[in-house]
Amino acid sequence: MLAEDSGLEVDALGGRPGVHSARYAPEGPPAIARLLAELEAASGRTARYVSELVAVAPRGGELRGSGILCGRIAREARGSEGFGYDPVFVPDGEERTVAELGNEWKAQNSHRARAAGALLEAIDAVDRIR
Repeated sequence: MLAEDSGLEVDALGGRPGVHSARYAPEGPPAIARLLAELEAASGRTARYVSELVAVAPRGGELRGSGILCGRIAREARGSEGFGYDPVFVPDGEERTVAELGNEWKAQNSHRARAAGALLEAIDAVDRIR
């Protein structure tokens, strides 16, 4: 079985919404509007997307892969690709939001892509041991 959970951690909000990202506000513009409103007076806007993947074998063995994408929250939503907080999340080293960078960029660089890569490395390590 494979399970995944992700969240957006915003430093100025003490790590919120974190694991509650999907329930922070209704999907789409209301969640983004709430996030931007809460950050209106914040001096820092650093944030990170975090993903954890867990694979559990039928006999109970467990492997994990974690992925983090660091960045900051933009002052306004921009872009049309992706979902969730992508229109306001600007990855480190970029000037565009994830929604502007696009789904192809996201498939290679997102926190979920990094977690999947880490999980694959864990699976490969187990295979090499055997």
